[in-house]
Amino acid sequence: MDYSKQAIFLNRSTPPHISTLILLAGISALAMNIFLPSLPGMAVYFDTDYRLLQLSVALYLAVNAVMQVVLGPISDRFGRRPVVLAGMAIFLLATLGCIISTNVYVFLTFRMLQAAIVAAMVLSRAIVRDVVPQNQAASMIGYVTMGMAVVPMVGPAIGGILDQLFDWHANFWLLFILGALVTWLAWADLGETAPTGYGSMRQQFREYPVLLKSYRFWGYTMANTLSSGAFFAYLGGGPFVGAHMFSLTPAELGLYFGAPAIGYFLGNFLSGRLSVRVGVNRMVLWGTLVASFGMALNLLMFQFGIGSAISFFGLMTLLGLGNGMTIPNATAGALSVHPSLVGTASGLSGAMLIGGGAALSALAGIMLTVESEAFPLLWIMFISSFLGVLTIYAVMIRERRVVNV
Repeated sequence: MDYSKQAIFLNRSTPPHISTLILLAGISALAMNIFLPSLPGMAVYFDTDYRLLQLSVALYLAVNAVMQVVLGPISDRFGRRPVVLAGMAIFLLATLGCIISTNVYVFLTFRMLQAAIVAAMVLSRAIVRDVVPQNQAASMIGYVTMGMAVVPMVGPAIGGILDQLFDWHANFWLLFILGALVTWLAWADLGETAPTGYGSMRQQFREYPVLLKSYRFWGYTMANTLSSGAFFAYLGGGPFVGAHMFSLTPAELGLYFGAPAIGYFLGNFLSGRLSVRVGVNRMVLWGTLVASFGMALNLLMFQFGIGSAISFFGLMTLLGLGNGMTIPNATAGALSVHPSLVGTASGLSGAMLIGGGAALSALAGIMLTVESEAFPLLWIMFISSFLGVLTIYAVMIRERRVVNV
């Protein structure tokens, strides 16, 4: 099936154009990280402790995870289009709320509401799986998230520059303007792709055991969660390390902070080119190995006293490369367990991934101190990445045994 021939740009009677899917995923990624270089300065603005403001990452991820559990079945029941548009509308209102916030608790409340943007991310993947088979889905998701990788690559750098030129509010104004443009594009181009009316909402939630009893679903989801957990820990702890260990300005921190996205871009490119030929399992294994190696090397450099801002952030490109190979393939595997439950599977696997990320992000924020240097963060990232290796390897061993029986 040739997806490019099905999709007609700005025609709501056909599946969405791939560029629309890229931008939907991209605005979700931008909302997660554009303001991170501003966190130290925002703590001063709100007259609060950095650890409290760092919850703007962990709480956002936690709400994000909970919403994915609900959004999947809702989109399977009522369709992808209305759920995406509703999520975008809530995101725009919440972004305005962040801008007008006068204390940290009001800001954190609106920041949690911004998590509605997750509909754009999780359903852009589900839409791909609606229209193409598993290995082709892994390849196409790779291209979609390759484009999405450009956003976190430049997002923190832009956010740091905006903060230095104006202040942190400028980051959220940019989010609002771009969010409004993507919302219009989704309204104009996002044709429905889900099978219509698949059961009641009660039936949808009753289908969760079908997924939870599936060895394949757990294997791919846990490999995805553990591999991605290292990146979410980086989101929670990286700004602290850059600002307090290396004394980087917001603009410098924004420039350095985008390093993983360089690797992520390349990893997604490799997924797009190789997944159909190599297969999802080997791509996931290679990705988790690359990420683990990068974190191990980073740890060793600090252990021998030769760690620096360049080495710390530079080696994060290997984390991004590994995740760029792991995430599209593990996601495609998880979404292929039950063809009629693609949205539910996307939501549930995404919830586990983001929920684990929220926990690791909060843990990194709690454990990091000026005295600890970068060690707690690097250990969290290495252990999470290495457990991803063990998980996908266990899946491969189990599949070999099943085939040979």
